[in-house]
Amino acid sequence: MAERVSILDLRKVSAGEEERKAFFLDLNISQIIDKMAVRWGQGIRKLYAYFPADKECEAYRREVYGDFKREEIYQCCMAFVERLGRVEEFRTLRGKVRSSMQSGVYQIREMDAYCRAFGTLAQELSKAQPESRGLKDFLAYLQELLSSEAYQKMQSTCAKVLEELLGFRFVITYEKDRMMVAPGESEGSYEDFLKTFGDPDRPPLTSPFFASNMISELENSCLDILAKKRPQIFQTLQRTAEEFTSYEDEGLLQFTRELPFYLSFATFQREMSELGFAFCTPGADEKRQMEARGLYDLALAIVAHREGRRVVSNDMYYGEEESFFVLTGPNQGGKTTFARSLGQLVYFTKMGLDVPAVSANVHYFKDIQTHFSVEESIETGRGKLKEELIRLAPMMEEHRSGTFVVINELFTTAASYDARIMGGKVLTHFIELGCRGIYVTHLKELTEIHPRVVSLRAMLDQERLQTFEIKRSEAEESACAANQVNKYRLTYEQLKERL
Repeated sequence: MAERVSILDLRKVSAGEEERKAFFLDLNISQIIDKMAVRWGQGIRKLYAYFPADKECEAYRREVYGDFKREEIYQCCMAFVERLGRVEEFRTLRGKVRSSMQSGVYQIREMDAYCRAFGTLAQELSKAQPESRGLKDFLAYLQELLSSEAYQKMQSTCAKVLEELLGFRFVITYEKDRMMVAPGESEGSYEDFLKTFGDPDRPPLTSPFFASNMISELENSCLDILAKKRPQIFQTLQRTAEEFTSYEDEGLLQFTRELPFYLSFATFQREMSELGFAFCTPGADEKRQMEARGLYDLALAIVAHREGRRVVSNDMYYGEEESFFVLTGPNQGGKTTFARSLGQLVYFTKMGLDVPAVSANVHYFKDIQTHFSVEESIETGRGKLKEELIRLAPMMEEHRSGTFVVINELFTTAASYDARIMGGKVLTHFIELGCRGIYVTHLKELTEIHPRVVSLRAMLDQERLQTFEIKRSEAEESACAANQVNKYRLTYEQLKERL
């Protein structure tokens, strides 16, 4: 039997990781996953916390996701998930019933649904002809398993027992205070049989046996009698259930655990695309400059559409000798939103998924680090500056080289002179480690701290109001004050008119 395949990574067994709490919260990744989890459950969170091992693994996952974007593969996998729902339904019922006989029946039905789900998946995937290495290898694994002697034996045995169970009939005769139970012969279901009785103008008769999933005392007594008259079917049921107690293949289980990662994002991307939001498959060419056109904050897009607000997109690029953006500008001018959109761009690229942009080329980064402004901790009694330094310390360890760094409004409670010195040391540290990233700040001096720093500014229109556009530009000392003066109509002329 071939080695099992992970469609998430070149590693054969995917390993979940702890959720990157600061990372997910700072970039609002949690909000995006919350949107998908409504349909797919909270279990997808660990899948979105699991980074591919290296650049090759990212490319492997990107190929797989390319297959899932194809209509025929997306539809056949969505149908497969629905069929798996029947397996879970019977498994749940099996866990609730008290009768070992009834538990055995649900196990046979569960196994039959399992065989049908994967059998149909193999047929439809083969017809769709996947192009990625991941799905090709999984399909080969699945086909080999389905044709194996052990699987064929389980499938045929299960089908035979289920056919006997579905054809099993008995008749209860009540006469002169006596009830007689005997094997019966009939065609069709019990509901079909009931249709031959009763008044057509009255509600149709229903089976009393469907009132509960649990076998009643009457039903159990009837089955005890029938087990003595026709022991073979009951013995076969028990023997089959015991023989295939652990019938599921670990390789197929792994596929079902990993599948929601691709389907959840593909479904989400389809929904957002229908609302007019752009997505693209990012390039990964290290010889080209890192850039993005029409980049936007995906988490903000979810909220903005719900509230009827417009989402502003931006373009960006890093030149060959450029490492860090230092972004300044007025308050509420879109600085934090742009920083988040950059972090999301790198995150979704690393995950092997499409990114929220019209076009993009993103270089490889080992990891993503974020540091957003925090409030003072009531629990610890520490001030805001100390909280920020405690979070910053592990980010500046030597082994964090080659990462993408997003820093938002650091050292805001420190004196300007101290904030400039500390901010400059932080920037220089990450640049010398070979990191790239963005530093959002109110300190224009940081734009000149290092030759590999690029100055970006949140722009204002002619009336000095926010446009939420981010462009390469020298920092303005008075941008924030001027913005607030215009926003609240506090210019000399406006005050003069009101007075």
